[in-house]
Amino acid sequence: MGDMDRQTFNSFQPQEAVTAGGDTGPDNAMQPIGVVLEIAGSGSQIALDLERLNECMADEDPSIALAGQVGSQVKIRVGNSWLLASVRNQKQDRRAGGGVLANIDFLGEGNEEKLTGRIHGFRRGVTRYPVPGALIYPATTADLRQIYASDGRSNIQIGTVYPTRDIRAGLYIDAMLGKHFALLGSTGTGKSTSAALILHRICEAAPDGHILMIDPHGEYSAAFRTTGLILDVSNLQMPYWLMNFEEHCEVLLTTNGNDRQIDADILAKCLLRARAKNRLAETMGKITVDSPIPYLLSDLSNEIQNEMGKLDKATNTAPYQRIKTKLEELKSDPRYQFMFSGMLVGDTMADFLAKIFRMPSSGKPIAIIDVSGVPSDITSTVVAVLSRLVFDFAIWGREEKTRPVLLVCEEAHRYVPNEKNADGSSVGTILSRIAKEGRKYGISLGLITQRPSDLAEGVLSQCGTIISMRLNNDRDQAFVKAAMPEGARGFLDSIPALRNRECIICGEGVAIPIRVSFDNLEEQKRPASDDPSFVELWRQSGGEEDRVHRIVQRWRSQGK
Repeated sequence: MGDMDRQTFNSFQPQEAVTAGGDTGPDNAMQPIGVVLEIAGSGSQIALDLERLNECMADEDPSIALAGQVGSQVKIRVGNSWLLASVRNQKQDRRAGGGVLANIDFLGEGNEEKLTGRIHGFRRGVTRYPVPGALIYPATTADLRQIYASDGRSNIQIGTVYPTRDIRAGLYIDAMLGKHFALLGSTGTGKSTSAALILHRICEAAPDGHILMIDPHGEYSAAFRTTGLILDVSNLQMPYWLMNFEEHCEVLLTTNGNDRQIDADILAKCLLRARAKNRLAETMGKITVDSPIPYLLSDLSNEIQNEMGKLDKATNTAPYQRIKTKLEELKSDPRYQFMFSGMLVGDTMADFLAKIFRMPSSGKPIAIIDVSGVPSDITSTVVAVLSRLVFDFAIWGREEKTRPVLLVCEEAHRYVPNEKNADGSSVGTILSRIAKEGRKYGISLGLITQRPSDLAEGVLSQCGTIISMRLNNDRDQAFVKAAMPEGARGFLDSIPALRNRECIICGEGVAIPIRVSFDNLEEQKRPASDDPSFVELWRQSGGEEDRVHRIVQRWRSQGK
């Protein structure tokens, strides 16, 4: 510190030292570690005494030991209350007798217990600011326990608050799910296991919940075998007629530009006629091309054939032939049987929705939809149909006050890409709409991604709670910082330095931004996402020829 600051610091210290921690012993919590230099709306600059910081480092309390360091919490007395702040950065004071200058972000304030000097009744936001010259004290574990204590709302505990050893980190379920959440982290940081941990805790807290998870790699089946319904291409049985017109176009049309518009007009006319042949359509009067009414694939094929045979058609036979050929391909290819099977023409819509939305949950509140076996050219359409069903179900169920549904989307950047990577697919449109409007209708969206910078910009900003694990890429770090609230900036600077299974949580789901070390998850509840050990697997030998033959057999039969 400079000479002036040192005088201010020393002149305040004796009388303040007694009241800050509660008794007169040589206690680091009672001794100031710095002084406020200047104040701004969301944060301010402080000067820290290097000697005091070194004394604190030897303290048994881990919170005091980290006092003044980047990412740690400090407190400032304002009247008869404490103001809590997070240290954002540090630099050396180059003036005579130099100490350390630091910037802090204000987190909130709490009342002071008269006898002990500790914080209680903590709340977010600042009503009264300190003045330059106010003293800075380290926040103790006891203070942090009060700050992070649950305020009575239902919450799930997912780990331990850093740097403490025993303060539990909780997420407020209603606040987190009510305004969507995102779990971000580079590959290998423990993202899948952390996602499984959060979902397991939600399932334990709400055993009759309604959770739908899109799993593109088949990782989560192992984690939820006992508590969830696992659906893949072998048992999904997703009726093709649930697709709306836009989704039909994605699957059946192969052209672009003007040709695509011609093909779409033909498909719209023929699809509407095929739907109208169902008895359900007769009872409903007017139907549209989007109405989820069962139709026979052969009826659609016949309608296209009939239109092609008309003499007054507006074009040659090529567009009709293109659609017909694609339709025949879908019907005959065994990889598409989970969706385009002739057995799926019955009106099973209510049963299908009840199954995937877990209504009733029957002790299994989560449905894992493993789309790893779905042919890559229709994967995004399948995800679009499932997401749209969630949205449409919520919209048409407003009068019924239906149960809220949580839709969790792994590898979200594949489905809701930014403008640069956008391909105009319907899945990006529907997930963006759910992000913007879903909470009005009781839909919660959980996005899990390793490339937040590849996500559509508006989607991450709609997530009220952001759980960020380590991000190795500068562009991703900058993108997440832009989406985070101002008070969390000090925490965000430590994103590249997080260890595996550590994260920073800020937003609606927590009282104030926190750094958390996730709990260990039992072996049988973990997803199958471990990296293979090259050395171990390369040391093993024998049986390779048989293995290759078995793999080729499965490959040729497409998993059948």
